[in-house]
Amino acid sequence: MGSAEGAGVLLPYPPQELGGLPAGLRALVWDGTGAPPPGGELASVELFTVPYTRTAAALPLLPRMPRLRVVQSLSAGVEELLPHLPAGVTLCNARGVHDASTAEHAVTLLLAVLRGIPGFVRDQREERWVAGGFRPALADRRVLVLGYGSIGAAVEARLLPFECEVVRVARTPRPSVRGPVHGLAELAGLLPRVDAVVLTLPLTADSRGLVDAGFLRRMRKGAVLVNVGRGAVVDTAALLAELRTGRLSAALDVTDPEPLPPGHPLWTAPNTLISPHAAATTSAFRPRALALIRAQLARYAAGEPLANVVR
Repeated sequence: MGSAEGAGVLLPYPPQELGGLPAGLRALVWDGTGAPPPGGELASVELFTVPYTRTAAALPLLPRMPRLRVVQSLSAGVEELLPHLPAGVTLCNARGVHDASTAEHAVTLLLAVLRGIPGFVRDQREERWVAGGFRPALADRRVLVLGYGSIGAAVEARLLPFECEVVRVARTPRPSVRGPVHGLAELAGLLPRVDAVVLTLPLTADSRGLVDAGFLRRMRKGAVLVNVGRGAVVDTAALLAELRTGRLSAALDVTDPEPLPPGHPLWTAPNTLISPHAAATTSAFRPRALALIRAQLARYAAGEPLANVVR
């Protein structure tokens, strides 16, 4: 895929942060806030990097770019972009950018639930010293990672030093450098054998509502469900039913609906820890995003295949 001399690229960061641009590219900068470049300038854009968390603001710009050939997302999931993508335009996601941050957060949530950190926070606020009792350790737990892609592999890499056994599951079975990846067809038999499930799934037609009442019933008593993928992968009503019995615990960085409105029963569900879709928003994001954009621009200018092509 090549680009004409002076082809426009619309970026969320100024070129100097990228170390300059490859020859033949001309940068327009828009960070998703304020007014976008005027229509005459947008008409020259061939590659548009959508500012992170600004997809809704970016969508109206797509029809104003008649020369658009590539849309680069800075999110791992692209379900918000796909329905609005013009015909013939290539879409790339941010595979690799969020792996470290999301994996750290997933392990943090799992540890917090197992070790009772929310209870300690409440006790500190009330100046209560409640000693005694044993909590589950992460050591010796069997953890199933569902959606074993680059983020799932990063979760596993952080779990292994805690002396866990990791069970890998993806849509189709395959080998990996760390061991076999099971397919979805095996999931029903695996769920009763694990102590925690970490969801790193994107939202697709196949994954929506995958974690339903039957899935949750198969999880063993005392198991923990961690979701750092997409909220709608989980049937919220079914999860609430299980949480209210006390049979399962949950740690949710994403919810359905999202944002979670005041008064929603998930806020007060027992054995539930919620963070506000915060897994990927860390200091690790920007350098990795810049590296991805820099590499993609170099590939585009050189006419080489792009990375992370979704469509």
